[in-house]
Amino acid sequence: MTSKPDRVVLIGVAGDSGCGKSTFLRRLTDLFGEDFVTVICLDDYHSLDRKQRKETGITALNPKANNFDLMYEQIKALKNGQAIDKPIYNHETGMIDPPERVDPNHIIVVEGLHPLYDERVRSLLDFSVYLDISDDVKIAWKIQRDMAERGHRYEDVIAAINARRPDFSAYIEPQKEFADVVIQVLPTELIKEDKERKVLRVRLLQRFGVEGFEPAYLFDEGSTINWTPCGRKLTCSYPGIRMFYGPDTYYGHEVSVLEVDGQFDNLEEVIYIEGHLSNTATKYYGELTHLLLQHKEYPGSNNGTGLFQVLTGLKMRATYERLTAGEAKMTAKV
Repeated sequence: MTSKPDRVVLIGVAGDSGCGKSTFLRRLTDLFGEDFVTVICLDDYHSLDRKQRKETGITALNPKANNFDLMYEQIKALKNGQAIDKPIYNHETGMIDPPERVDPNHIIVVEGLHPLYDERVRSLLDFSVYLDISDDVKIAWKIQRDMAERGHRYEDVIAAINARRPDFSAYIEPQKEFADVVIQVLPTELIKEDKERKVLRVRLLQRFGVEGFEPAYLFDEGSTINWTPCGRKLTCSYPGIRMFYGPDTYYGHEVSVLEVDGQFDNLEEVIYIEGHLSNTATKYYGELTHLLLQHKEYPGSNNGTGLFQVLTGLKMRATYERLTAGEAKMTAKV
């Protein structure tokens, strides 16, 4: 680990399983460096093991299967610069293993199904994001993964999705209301009756009024803009690319929306898009494109998912730098 941090910055990453959290976390680690970031998976706070959940009929999505008191105490301790003995949920055995020592780090990412569920845990977070995959896309992804890679039958995949839905709607989805940023992944509007879900429409909802957070915008802040950037500067094969920027309300909050529908044929040309975005929190011209190009193989790199995950990562870096700069000033005064 790097030097002991003066200030621990806590980031929450929420969303259902299979919604792209792992890819997003890899992008964050690329941005900050592995030694700088510690990721805590909230599955480790399961209070019921797999066997107990099966016996009681309580799913992992249900708060009753999770120990929020311990979660809060330990995350609070880390934020205060204290080491913890964190439990471990073993995904292979479904059992709870002996705890491991976790030291405070510059950035602690709290990720999983419930980072924004408990009001106490939520209040500790310095920045939060919710990855919101629409049902249509989620079903297509899960069918592709479970049928193609795991040999499951279509009926079983759909039954598994439907079994999770009540708890997802009751306990996971409502957390969207509290996130600073929501990345929505939706079916494209460029292809009529698209069934494959390979082309996606991705929306970045950025909340106004979050201290120190300035939403990124396209062309002219506060305007409503529909932009088709295809042409000489951006190669677009069918069905092309369409972008949107404008204000909206979300759960009663004022938000700024950036949207990309379609996919990029040549990632190097994303710099053309980047050139028309402002408030990206990049350090140099082209950094967003550079970070996207660094790992072309990551899922979503050729559409708005990758673009907005990187952009959100840059916003998290700006939050970290603002908070630690404030801490440094306080220390200097003392």
